[in-house]
Amino acid sequence: MASPEIDALTQALSRLPGLGPRSARRAVLHLLKRRESAMEPLLRALEAVNERLVTCGICGNVDTVDPCGICADPRRDARALCVVEDVSDLWALDRSRLFPGRFHVLGGRLSALEGVRPEDLGIDALVARVEAGGIDEVVLAMNATLEGQTTAHYLAERLERFPIRLTQLAHGVPVGGELDYLDEGTLAQALRARRPMA
Repeated sequence: MASPEIDALTQALSRLPGLGPRSARRAVLHLLKRRESAMEPLLRALEAVNERLVTCGICGNVDTVDPCGICADPRRDARALCVVEDVSDLWALDRSRLFPGRFHVLGGRLSALEGVRPEDLGIDALVARVEAGGIDEVVLAMNATLEGQTTAHYLAERLERFPIRLTQLAHGVPVGGELDYLDEGTLAQALRARRPMA
């Protein structure tokens, strides 16, 4: 039987996405057996991120610096802006290395059932970025869910008055699918086949 501290660690890990009680126990045992090579570096990394974690004031990404590494990268095409629902979607698209522009994280999606309204998301900040000028294309990379597509249509209405090319990811992203769970090949195809909003 484990001590209360070890049980607490196991329970904390089991609350992470993708880790159930069994996986959490295996992870804890691994950390305990490899205290110096696994547990201590993990603790240092968690403490460093916890002390420095910030939300980028430009795009809404999370990083240890503000502006984030993506917004501060001069190699990024500032004329192209990809709008995503959450940070996990930004990371998934950025991992593919296929989108050369910058990003904007809404912080969710419109949902009448969950009470998420336009003012609850980063939509006004997005409109302000486009209104400031210098953006030629806005890619709406919403998840292929009812709420994601509702959000995309709302954004299209809000952005239609600006002289920009407004596109969305091509179908190829499965209906009901979420960007964070897609492989790079599927994301690559969806980005290459993006099309104007109807």
